[in-house]
Amino acid sequence: MTGPEVTATAIPGLLVVHLPVHADNRGWFKENWQRTKMVDAGLPDFGPVQHNIAFNTSAGTTRGIHAEPWDKLVSVATGRVFAAWVDLRAGESFGATFSIELDASTAVFIPRGVANGYQTLEDGTAYSYLVNAHWTPDGEYANVNLADETVNVPWPLPLIEISDKDRGHPRLAEVVPVPTRRALILGADGQLGRALREVLPDALALSRSQLDLTDPTTYDRVPWDDIDTIINAAAFTAVDAAETPEGRQQAWAVNVTAVAALARIAIQRRLTLVTISSDYVFDGTRPEHTIDEPLSPLGVYGQTKAAGEAVTSTVQKHYIVRTSWVVGDGGNFVATMQRLAQGGVRPQVVDDQFGRLTTAAELAEGIVGLLASGAPYGIHHLTGGGEPRSWAAIAREVFAAEGRDPADVVGVSTESYGADKHLAPRPRHSTLAPRDQPPA
Repeated sequence: MTGPEVTATAIPGLLVVHLPVHADNRGWFKENWQRTKMVDAGLPDFGPVQHNIAFNTSAGTTRGIHAEPWDKLVSVATGRVFAAWVDLRAGESFGATFSIELDASTAVFIPRGVANGYQTLEDGTAYSYLVNAHWTPDGEYANVNLADETVNVPWPLPLIEISDKDRGHPRLAEVVPVPTRRALILGADGQLGRALREVLPDALALSRSQLDLTDPTTYDRVPWDDIDTIINAAAFTAVDAAETPEGRQQAWAVNVTAVAALARIAIQRRLTLVTISSDYVFDGTRPEHTIDEPLSPLGVYGQTKAAGEAVTSTVQKHYIVRTSWVVGDGGNFVATMQRLAQGGVRPQVVDDQFGRLTTAAELAEGIVGLLASGAPYGIHHLTGGGEPRSWAAIAREVFAAEGRDPADVVGVSTESYGADKHLAPRPRHSTLAPRDQPPA
């Protein structure tokens, strides 16, 4: 064996690692944790922060079965153990078991919520474990009794050398399952936030009143240990207001400074960060924008979204989701055209800006699809389908659906529409090409 080999087990996420041990007349040497090699072999890059060693004087010493709120890699520094695991996470695999004998050549990666126990098979056994969170005396830990009849661990030796605390652990039927980590939706009251709540009903959804991204003191309200993914649906999207002195400050505070704070949390806690970006990161001179097109924002809003993308890219596990022309539950272009059509208005609508409408529902479903599929981290374009259309063409469709004559929508140029108005510059072409589509 030239490098570590990783194999799966009956418990989801519990991985056995076969380690090369180099021995000669002096003894042996092994790389107990080698990040690059182990990640390449299929082990999660779980970011250990603490290394513990439990020395066991006598064979037959039995410890566990404990589930801590962190991931860990267990192995034997010297001696041998019989190790067993019980899945205490909520879900279909609750109660699943796996056991194996560990010596210097075998390690096991244990995901959060899977309970771990072991019994020493030799005197003087040293049991090693790396963990990715610091132990605290007030932490909440799940346990199951070593002698539970349902789990029925086939311990090789009698259960004699165990602590009183381990002896008093509950039977499996009495264990409260460890909740799985969930997504955090920020900006939960916005159009996208509401759509995300529909497709992620178990997510922790926080509105601005519950967590103000511009106020770092409110971040402590989040139970970060229970979160695995941050979906930031909050944004300053008032494109024209962003060109004002006050709006410029707000846009940078929400779209950049707050994203930087979320990125720091995601890096520290190894979370996935999803940032929603925009077609406004491009100047619109190309008829269709690809993933790798250089950024060229025209106005303040686009500049803040581009900066937010750069900040997000520092997170190892990140998705930058660019979208365009989002409509959902709330104020939007389609709702405005419906109101004007019902009110008998003959509006002037720009006819030389082109793109695709994206419903908040399909954007939310696309984000969940990225997360569920294990899509490559990085930039993704998620928009509605069909041929690109102008705002005026879309407005005419809305008028027709409301029983109005589409000709009542008067198409005008961007320059004509913006005369005597303080409007932000807008890209003429907002069409985003999918990730796997080659440049035109």
